[in-house]
Formats: sequence, structure tokens, C-alpha cells
Amino acid sequence: MKTMTCKQLGGACDKEFTANSFDEIAEMSKNHGMEMFQKGDRPHIKAMNEMQEIMKNPEEMIEWFEKKQKEFKAMSENV
Repeated sequence: MKTMTCKQLGGACDKEFTANSFDEIAEMSKNHGMEMFQKGDRPHIKAMNEMQEIMKNPEEMIEWFEKKQKEFKAMSENV
């Protein structure tokens, strides 16, 4: 199991997500982002808007995603 924070994944807070794969972490982060959006959390909405800008360029989005996957793979397992 590895842990990444909302901020590490482009978000706005220190909430931690723990999972065995990057895909699981990404899904947790996405769900958290939707929850914060529904609550009207301004810092998270700002972070989501920034992510939407990245998503407009497919190459930039792939590069961002691959960078985060590598970061996850390089992390030590939780003890």
C-alpha cells in the first residue's frame, strides 16, 4: 500500500489516499474532488479548473498522468 495526498495529485488539501495501485488512488482523488465540488469548496474548485486546463491538451494530460504514475511507483510501501 502507498499513500498520496490530494495536493500531490493536483488538489487543494492534505487528505491522504492509500491504495495498492495508482489507478485506485486516482479514483479516490476523483471522488474526493467531486465531493468537495458539491460542497462548493473554493480551493478544490480552483484546483479542478487548473486540471481542466491541463486536460484540454491531450499530450499535456498524458505527460501529467505518467509523471504521477512514476511518482507513485517510486514511493516506498507504507509500513
